[in-house]
Amino acid sequence: MRVPRYELAAGSLLMCLLGCQLPVYLGGMVQPDDPGLTRQAVIDPNTTPTHTPFQPVPNTPTFTQTPTPTQTPTATFTMTPTHTMTPTLTSTSTVTLTPDPRAEVFIGAGDISICGRDGDEQTADLLAVIPGVVYTLGDNSNESGTYEQFIDCFDPSWGRYMDRLHPVPGNHDYDSAGGANYYAYFGSRAGESGKGYYSYDVGAWHIIAINSLIDIDQDSEQVEWLLTDLADHPSLCSLAYWHYPRWSSGAVGNIDELGPIIQILYDRGVDVVLSGHDHIYERFAPQNPSGMLDIERGIREFIVGTGGASHHDFGSIKLNSEVRDNTSFGLLKLLLYPNRYVWEFIPVDGDSFKDYGSDICH
Repeated sequence: MRVPRYELAAGSLLMCLLGCQLPVYLGGMVQPDDPGLTRQAVIDPNTTPTHTPFQPVPNTPTFTQTPTPTQTPTATFTMTPTHTMTPTLTSTSTVTLTPDPRAEVFIGAGDISICGRDGDEQTADLLAVIPGVVYTLGDNSNESGTYEQFIDCFDPSWGRYMDRLHPVPGNHDYDSAGGANYYAYFGSRAGESGKGYYSYDVGAWHIIAINSLIDIDQDSEQVEWLLTDLADHPSLCSLAYWHYPRWSSGAVGNIDELGPIIQILYDRGVDVVLSGHDHIYERFAPQNPSGMLDIERGIREFIVGTGGASHHDFGSIKLNSEVRDNTSFGLLKLLLYPNRYVWEFIPVDGDSFKDYGSDICH
């Protein structure tokens, strides 16, 4: 700012010139919430100085700006911010996260191998990259059940994972010698020879493999075993699987002979059943033994006849059928948690159908 000049004359008195300079105001106080701890200088708007833009020097807390006015005097000023922020926490809370228990993978399909076709090779390739327990839903060899068909066609594909396999037989597996070749090929992994039913645990889940090719009447040996097995394994979550479907929208349709088995499983709180036989994928809503919707206690049925043999047409669409497909080969993967499950249908490369969902155990 330029101070006015006054002249005093009295005779020969000395002429005097007074020059006065007012300070330039440097605005912009550092605020506590400023992450950089810097502010730019603000020049009095009543002047029109020309200057070089402010350039901070890295790692230097002192900033200097020297405007150069066209008239004298020259204002020079220095700002040295000294504010230091020290954040203070007034309270501390600790959050402990409990991780979701590890899920067990349970994966498979039925209606798998036909010599000269490659559908089983495609589904077997999925097993190569997905770990877990592998189930089959029957018709492992979907031809006439000869030992050569098991060795020449099933073994090079799904047989590669024999140490993970838990099979049940289908009607094609029993076409030759009443299933003798099926038991000869799978050995102890198929349960007791001639019976073919057994159970095991996968994580917190109890798994029951049922043979729907032999007697399943109320007074049969298999039903007696089933009642004992369920009594000995009172699990919150349980699953049963076999070949023939109780309900199906496929060409074969419902098989009423499975009614007594479904009633036993329903009365004892089994959550899920898996079947094949119809070469389709189908998911039903939870149902009671009469086939009526039962969200609270019903059994959810999946048909997974998609192992690679062929596809079937649909017949009449059954009550409570939620999702259906007859275009894709693939596997149904179940993630088994201690109190719930997640399902995912995974198609082979080149096929596109998918299904995904979850439910709790009851």
